[in-house]
Amino acid sequence: MVAPSLYPALVASHAGVWRADAGGRVEAVSRAEAVRRLADTPHLLLNAPQVAARLGLPEVSGLDLLELWAFASPAMFLVPSARGLADALGLELPTREADEAAFLQTAAAALLDRLADRQWPHRAGAADSLYRLQRKGWLWAEPVSAAMGTSPAAASIFDALPEWQDAPPRLPPLVRRHSDEQLLAQLAQLAGSRREPREGQKAYTLAAAHAFQPRDSRDGPNLVVAEAGTGIGKTLGYLAPASLHAAETGEQVWLSTFTRALQRQLKAETRRSLPGMLAAGQIVVRKGRENYLCLLNLEDAMQGSFAGRQGVFAELVARWARFTADGDMVGGDLPGWLPGLFRRGAALPALTDRRGECIRSACPHYRRCFIERSVREGQKAGLVIANHALVMANAVRARAEGQGLTRLVFDEGHHLHSAADSAFAVVLSGGEAIELRRWLLGPDRPGRRSGRRRGLSARLMDVTSYDGEGGTALEEVLHLATELPGADWLSRIGAGEPEGPIETLIAAVRTHVLTRASDEERGFSLETGIASLAPGLPEAVDGAAACFSRMARAMLTLKARLSALAEERPEWLDQSGIARLSAAAEGLQLRLDLLGAWQRLLARVSGEPEADFVDWFALIRAEGREIDCGIWRHWLDPLKPLAGAVLAPAHGVLVTSATLGDPPEAAAGAAHLSVSPHIFRVASPFDYAAQARVFIVTDVERGNTASLAHAYHALIEAAGGGTLGLFTAIARLRAVHARLADRMARAGLPLLAQHVDAVDTGTLVDLFRADRRATLFGTDALRDGVDVPGESLRLIVFEGVPWSRPTILNAARRAAFGGSAYEEMAVRHRLAQAFGRLIRSAEDKGAFVLLGASTPSRLLSAFPPDVQVSRVPLADAAAAIRDFLNEGAPTGIVPSERQL
Repeated sequence: MVAPSLYPALVASHAGVWRADAGGRVEAVSRAEAVRRLADTPHLLLNAPQVAARLGLPEVSGLDLLELWAFASPAMFLVPSARGLADALGLELPTREADEAAFLQTAAAALLDRLADRQWPHRAGAADSLYRLQRKGWLWAEPVSAAMGTSPAAASIFDALPEWQDAPPRLPPLVRRHSDEQLLAQLAQLAGSRREPREGQKAYTLAAAHAFQPRDSRDGPNLVVAEAGTGIGKTLGYLAPASLHAAETGEQVWLSTFTRALQRQLKAETRRSLPGMLAAGQIVVRKGRENYLCLLNLEDAMQGSFAGRQGVFAELVARWARFTADGDMVGGDLPGWLPGLFRRGAALPALTDRRGECIRSACPHYRRCFIERSVREGQKAGLVIANHALVMANAVRARAEGQGLTRLVFDEGHHLHSAADSAFAVVLSGGEAIELRRWLLGPDRPGRRSGRRRGLSARLMDVTSYDGEGGTALEEVLHLATELPGADWLSRIGAGEPEGPIETLIAAVRTHVLTRASDEERGFSLETGIASLAPGLPEAVDGAAACFSRMARAMLTLKARLSALAEERPEWLDQSGIARLSAAAEGLQLRLDLLGAWQRLLARVSGEPEADFVDWFALIRAEGREIDCGIWRHWLDPLKPLAGAVLAPAHGVLVTSATLGDPPEAAAGAAHLSVSPHIFRVASPFDYAAQARVFIVTDVERGNTASLAHAYHALIEAAGGGTLGLFTAIARLRAVHARLADRMARAGLPLLAQHVDAVDTGTLVDLFRADRRATLFGTDALRDGVDVPGESLRLIVFEGVPWSRPTILNAARRAAFGGSAYEEMAVRHRLAQAFGRLIRSAEDKGAFVLLGASTPSRLLSAFPPDVQVSRVPLADAAAAIRDFLNEGAPTGIVPSERQL
């Protein structure tokens, strides 16, 4: 076999660049020399996009060990660092970063030895994958081929996956009322030998159980609103009554979260505490269709719609698909770093069902579809772990069908407002309209091969062939769909050359918004209220409304014909054909609902505002580039539709979080229900007076990047890393990172950053968690979605008071719900959530720093009442943090063996 030591290796970081030659001899090289060497000879690399960023290049080519891992160990977790690779392969990690280049050669040899092992557990399909990768120019093909030798032939990925089976309908649930003794016994059983349930956790369990008892009133659910401080053990607290209820009554319970991190935690907790239910398929994770691999898209990609490096990505995804547990590409067992190796994951959306193009039973892979399998497993399960958006969508759909989701747990309940805000919003924009066109017609990008089996015509091949009336109705729908925005609509609108009534409307909205933008706003997303319409806009609204009206009539006619055919069951229509017609009719109804919402929104533009809604025009930009434009509508209070469509039809609902606000029932939309909620509150068991400190730094100049960077450096150095730096603006995050990255690396304090590093957020958190001297910079997603217990997180630095952006929507809500008091409530909530990342166990110790001399004292109630809060200059804060973290047992500021 080709020995990896014959390949040189290169490591580049903010601290320097090192190269190991083919014999393993290591030397430091300049960036310019590294670039020249990489151009001359293929090198072993670890995370090529990161190496390129360190060298100041758009991309580099080489033998990336992460790609080799994805081939050799598909669907297996790996922290994408030298430390992570060493842990996974059982190798010794070098104590100096300078020695990592030689370590890459050792790691490559270990991975290739794995391929040579006859007992290699991932051998199935490897030979076929390698052949296809070789044809696509994969640099690893030669050494991998030499290591593998000959391998037996295997079924293609599209034949190897198991077929799903339909489940019988669920039986009506039994009625059970559980005693306190039963509930506490279930809690103790779930906790097992790990620890004795605390008194606070027991009280929480008994309070939560009311959501699972027989319903008290037909006017609404048994609603429990439970605020339980960090460390109470909420997960086991509600799993106890939920699992007992599901097992004994047969009624399904949906456990809803907001972040993928908590979904993973819930699945892991059930694996530990409910292994029997998990093994029996009674616990499943459900996500939206856009999270799962679409096998038809994968086949298209493998057959040529993906070229160059994107084709390599498709083949590695096919390797993963053979071994994945569930086909979840976003937060599942697909390595989060894998898409980022290929142009920051640009190909990932093309492999999932993000555009609603699914042709259901017309697809040749329908019986093996990951999405359909997930739906059917969810139908059989007792506990379904999902997210707020999916639960809301399913609840609305179920209610329309005369059913409902009857038992719901909303963990991370403080996010219900924002989740409902997105779920019940209406957007009429170019981006949304082109998605409707793609659902009807399929992709219209020239040369895209996947268009051959997309669109409504693919779903209704039987109708067009055998039913004249249905074929005519379909033809009319498809003809009208051409009036929707097509490919390159943004370019045409920007050039003032729109095509069709909808593009004309979007172009008129864009002109209206740009006319009202002040000079200092240009380059950022812009929005204006709907008033004093610019010339031409009223006529464009009328034209778009007429277009939608014609389209709705045609779609309604087609839907009626499909329903009639499904009832008539003509001889030419088999059972799978009936399923196709039913699915198409369901999809048409969803689009008819969307057209109805758009028509009502256009009527609002021409008429008077509605009290329950906030409407506005917007031009959306990202980094100075226009990406969408149109009309937005949000509910003034999104908890109102949530209460009516999701909560009221349920029999029991638990809304829980560590920070629900005051009063907590407001976060659950209780004011919009006819039943009174059961309120439960229990404080955290942690000793915040001993475990935490809060500092308000008074001498950092807001808006001064140099001053901000100096403050971050001083504080991170005082803590010795282990810092989460939170920013309210991406631009400031990038500016501070640019000033600090090299300096901190030389001090042995590696710096990771959202919106800078070429890896996904989940992987950044994994890297941060694995290195106790690392620092992670991020924005909102990290404020709410990080769970890093232990000394890997011992300092949080917030770059300023997290005031809300002054948007039209925020201004309307402030005016309706209390003015500045409403805004300050939101800020306190953000601060409380950020502080909640700091202390996750009784052993944790940490400091929270807010860089804001003008921070109002009334906001400090966001922190636990017993935590010490000090307003001090930066130097005093850094000294106090150093002393506090050094007090007692040593923490992460003790220098590590390995200076990163």
